Amino acid sequence: MYYVYAISSLGHNYIYVGLTQDIEKRIKRHNDGRERTTKFYRPFELIYSEVCNTRMEARTREKYWKSGIGKEKLRKIRDSLK
Repeated sequence: MYYVYAISSLGHNYIYVGLTQDIEKRIKRHNDGRERTTKFYRPFELIYSEVCNTRMEARTREKYWKSGIGKEKLRKIRDSLK
């Protein structure tokens, strides 16, 4: 089982989208500064996640959420949580 997730920086206007098999461990790595891409934007909060059965399905969904339309929807989700 794979998870596609989106995390939002609490201090910056930054949303990161990724995929993983262990979502809790992955978000902890982001918040601990152990991921080079997100290190300077921490701390993060989880704003979206979905479960996929295969890695290929998860990769397709990840690409969608990283697209312009996907990021726009994630911004709306983030803003509705404030």
